[in-house]
Amino acid sequence: MSARILSGTEIAAQVRAELSGRAEALATTLGRPPGLAVVLVGDNPASRSYVTGKRKACNEIGVRTFDFDLPAATSMDELRSLLERLNSDGAVDGILVQLPLPAHLDERAAIEHIRPEKDVDGIHPENAGRLLRGEDGFVPCTPLGVVELLRRSHISTRGAHVVIVGRGQLVGRPLSCLMLRKGEGGDATVTVCHSATPDLARFTRDADILVAAAGRPRVVTAHMVREGAVVIDVGVNRVGTTASGKARLCGDVDFAPVAEKAAAITPVPGGVGPMTIAMLLSNTLRAAERARSSTPT
Repeated sequence: MSARILSGTEIAAQVRAELSGRAEALATTLGRPPGLAVVLVGDNPASRSYVTGKRKACNEIGVRTFDFDLPAATSMDELRSLLERLNSDGAVDGILVQLPLPAHLDERAAIEHIRPEKDVDGIHPENAGRLLRGEDGFVPCTPLGVVELLRRSHISTRGAHVVIVGRGQLVGRPLSCLMLRKGEGGDATVTVCHSATPDLARFTRDADILVAAAGRPRVVTAHMVREGAVVIDVGVNRVGTTASGKARLCGDVDFAPVAEKAAAITPVPGGVGPMTIAMLLSNTLRAAERARSSTPT
């Protein structure tokens, strides 16, 4: 078997084309473009690369970015002050603080300082609680991207056994909540595995849809995947550099051998990553639409 490649790059381009029309309509209604504030603290190369991609995608569909590149020595008080300003700025619909922050800054406090209605990353405790309760709110972009990738690839989760390797707050946990919801993109039976799971392969071999979000290079090998499974690789691991000096990337899945067994698989790069950015754009437009509906006429 040779797996169907699920191209997040192609699907994300479709999503962005749809969002571009929504952004244009919003700009007309609001009298300004939808706005996303992107806060980068320090000069972590991976974070800077991610932020560059997010800002570029925003500009391409008509979302204005407010760019704040702060020095690594920024204090917690300075970061809080900036977030307070952005919370009250009517031109800013969404706020993204790129993680991780430098070690001396309190990530949890920073996230909690963002107003939930501007938390387009979906990681404020209020939005996390809404997801757990099955209520409307902002959902973290990577899990949302996984669900949208499957939906647009016509891969149903209804009745499927979904095994998620990884229990992090940005992917594993919220994705399990999404997959358990009633309706399209949900109705799955979900197993979440992690570093304390004994005999991991016993669980992964039982998956109809296997999601690797462990953050370790090639941790999912071919013997851990059953024939005909769908494999979603969320991992992005830097494993050296290319001849041109660019970072060499690989996922959490040992791609080539697993692709020989799977029915469908996402590549790294070009799989879930572009979908994450597309969902950030989608969340930002949702925030702008909500701001429009709550503005007195």
